[in-house]
Amino acid sequence: MAVLGVEELLRMVKEEKLVENLCERELTNPEGAGFDIRVGEVYKIEGKSFLGVENRATPPNQKIAEFGKDKSFTLAPGDYVLVKTMESFNVPDYLTMLTFARSTLHRSGVLLLATQTAPGYKGALVFGLKNMGGCTVEIELGTRIAHVQFHTVAGKGNAYRGQWAGGRVTHDKMEKQV
Repeated sequence: MAVLGVEELLRMVKEEKLVENLCERELTNPEGAGFDIRVGEVYKIEGKSFLGVENRATPPNQKIAEFGKDKSFTLAPGDYVLVKTMESFNVPDYLTMLTFARSTLHRSGVLLLATQTAPGYKGALVFGLKNMGGCTVEIELGTRIAHVQFHTVAGKGNAYRGQWAGGRVTHDKMEKQV
């Protein structure tokens, strides 16, 4: 897989809306071979979850912070939250996306739990944040927490068809796996 460079990515943002709502810094002076993405919403999850062969249920969520309404949120040692990005993605069928934590997170004891993003995915991304360290960490809404890179898919990839498209955070009822 080849990693796309920022010149091609910026062209795709402009012409194909690859990423929507990028901050000015990423539109004018991106760093590395991808884009930094920001915290837009924060959710606490509680309750019961089930992951089965054919069915699943994720725990209910409660929004605890939102960009434009709240300045920041705090992660005490051991806290776990889900964060939703400010950016929205329109990944074409010939690309996949990988997400990496910005190093300030792990320097502060915070683990970013992310995954690959499949070809064809559309919507915001949702990640887990876990404070693994021994100090309390305050994180401002709108801050850059992750870096995404886009990779070409050699051969034919299959488009995303899962239920998380659009940036859905959790779903507290039993649903069939697709």
